[in-house]
Amino acid sequence: MARGQRRMRVGLYTRVSTQDQQTLPLQLRVLRTYVKQRGWTIVLQIQDVGSGASDRPQREQLMQAARRREVDAILVWRLDRWGRSLADLVVTLQELAALGVGFISLTEALDLTTPTGRALAGLLAVFAEFEREILRERVKAGIAQARKEGRSHGRPPTARRQARRIKRLSAQGVSKAEIARRLHIGRTSVRRILTG
Repeated sequence: MARGQRRMRVGLYTRVSTQDQQTLPLQLRVLRTYVKQRGWTIVLQIQDVGSGASDRPQREQLMQAARRREVDAILVWRLDRWGRSLADLVVTLQELAALGVGFISLTEALDLTTPTGRALAGLLAVFAEFEREILRERVKAGIAQARKEGRSHGRPPTARRQARRIKRLSAQGVSKAEIARRLHIGRTSVRRILTG
């Protein structure tokens, strides 16, 4: 590194499912070794442990650090550790690119700090848009077919079926939020039934 040149500041992101926590030390070891070989500095290490695709509460902490320009790059072991879906992956990669923050996934050898990596990110965006368009077309076709056959479509009206229970619980002094939690329905549905 040339004198006066600032070392690259990186944030490490690791994620494991609640059943697969033994890979966490492996991910950290590989990421730390890579950072050391590149002569970079680790400024933030985030570890998410969760059971579902949407359970990534700590990832937002790293995104906030990127937005504040506290990191120059984010390093992950594998892409599926970072993105909830292809669309989510592309959205976050595009945001990082707009912020000037690099993204590196070691297993896929994806390095968005290089011109080749940035070109690949563009291809991912094309595939994500293609995936969204296919999904939209399938939904439209399903709705059209349901209408043609005279079937209802959309989410089933689960809250209406529980209107008596909702009103009984409310009469007992149970809060709307607690009713929603107990019956596994939305608070808006509870309010709509109680005011309707």
